[in-house]
Amino acid sequence: MEASAATSAEAVPRARARTARKPKKDRTPWYMWIAVVAIVLFCLFPFYWLINMSLKAGSDLNGSSVVPHHPTLTNYSAIFKNPDFIASLRNSAIVALITTALALIVGSFCAYALARLKLRGKAIILGLVLSITTFPQIAIAAPLFKLWSDIGIFDTYIGLIIPYLTFALPLAIFILVSFFREIPKDLEEAALVDGATRFQAFRKVVVPLAAPGLATAGILTFIAAWNEFLLAVTLTATTAARTVPAKISFFTGATEHQVPYGSIAAASVVISVPLILLVLLFQKRIVAGLTAGAVKG
Repeated sequence: MEASAATSAEAVPRARARTARKPKKDRTPWYMWIAVVAIVLFCLFPFYWLINMSLKAGSDLNGSSVVPHHPTLTNYSAIFKNPDFIASLRNSAIVALITTALALIVGSFCAYALARLKLRGKAIILGLVLSITTFPQIAIAAPLFKLWSDIGIFDTYIGLIIPYLTFALPLAIFILVSFFREIPKDLEEAALVDGATRFQAFRKVVVPLAAPGLATAGILTFIAAWNEFLLAVTLTATTAARTVPAKISFFTGATEHQVPYGSIAAASVVISVPLILLVLLFQKRIVAGLTAGAVKG
């Protein structure tokens, strides 16, 4: 008995020592923090260099100084005094918002059908939908230019929204299918038992519960439509519908062969900041939307 008591008394300090050591093992090593900081700086440096160029003017643009010697807001003042740039911002906002709204409306119906209804070959249909995202835009740019010119929607909002929506829908459907699958069917069945139609159950039960997925799909769709360049350049010719990424490529300097690096950098910063803030504010929902359905249990 005395031996067992002594053994138990010796085991207690050992257990406490093992318990005290565990937090040290769980701590992040110092070299991991260095690696994270290095990666963050590597990713942020191009954007910092863009800001650096936007604050330079004249001969300073030809220098390679990390910090501008004579910072100025002349470039920002110049682009906001340009009515074409303001018009392109308006065009980008209109096209991106309409594309996002249509992608969410149409995509939610398609995703609900693929997640809930008993359809044959749902996996094949979803695979075909996702395969559209791998299709190169350059392959359809020239045919669309000819077709849009023939039917009269070249250089119009609708001429941009249709192809934008074509590439935005697959991503929205993929995200929403994962969210709809996670919503218990019992909630819809209870609404149907109470007398609701299938559409009412979808609108009043499923859609509110899938709000995080709708927000994620909407944010990613908006960002893709806002940043799109190739189709915007190909399918527009004037400021009537030309979006801001395409407009920046047509900036001109004081002379024919001068490239206005300062104005281009300032405009790039202006159109990038809203998207950066949007991603930072909704980064958790974006990650949740992209990883929905990846882990079960």
